[in-house]
Amino acid sequence: MNRPHIIVNVAMTADGKIDSTARKGAAISSKTDKARVDRLRASVDAVLVGGRTLLNEDPKLTVKSPELRAERLQKGWPENPAKVGVISEISTKTTIGVPQISGAGRSALKHPLMQFLTSGPAQVYLFTTECVDPDLVTHFEDTGATVRAAGKDRVDLVTVFQSLHQDGIRTILVEGGGTMIAELFRLNLVDELTIYIAPKIFGGMTAPTMADGAGFLADQAPVLKLKSVEILDDEGGILVHYLRKNKE
Repeated sequence: MNRPHIIVNVAMTADGKIDSTARKGAAISSKTDKARVDRLRASVDAVLVGGRTLLNEDPKLTVKSPELRAERLQKGWPENPAKVGVISEISTKTTIGVPQISGAGRSALKHPLMQFLTSGPAQVYLFTTECVDPDLVTHFEDTGATVRAAGKDRVDLVTVFQSLHQDGIRTILVEGGGTMIAELFRLNLVDELTIYIAPKIFGGMTAPTMADGAGFLADQAPVLKLKSVEILDDEGGILVHYLRKNKE
């Protein structure tokens, strides 16, 4: 299918956790790795996260470095890559902190996505389902976001990437979470994987890993091709870069 080139980037502890059991975006990356991720963000057309990351962390997903943003503008690119959120379930019952929406018959709605929706400037896409509350869709659109239904009760990722490709997006950086990444591997949609491994141990059976979901049987496990390994910083962090096995 016609789809963007998909790069997955994660920071995880030495025991494979991408967050603590609190699931609030615990710090894992070093200063050096954060700068690397900023450069990676600045190199792509869009940055994507899944629903749990959206709801728990409300990430900005913008390029932090003024120099990198200026370089994008010099190339004729938008100052920041587009931001893409994929969320199958969201309702007024699970959301917080939004001002009242004007308009006849509308109630005061709340949601936790204000940084994601308004930090920028950046094009914002929100892919959800046909079941989402129409008032929430209207509010998201009022912030300037492009909202698209990509499934009846669960977002179809193939439809998401085809839609983004049609909009001219050719490279996407995926920054989580574990359920999203597992589904991308299940669908064989990951082209590159970069992992920063921090010298920390979070532990905990409920702490998320890089690829959660139902898991893979041994004979069905996705297989990767190692491209490089390097010591990234003085803290003992390691950067591992994989390619999909059939890519050079």
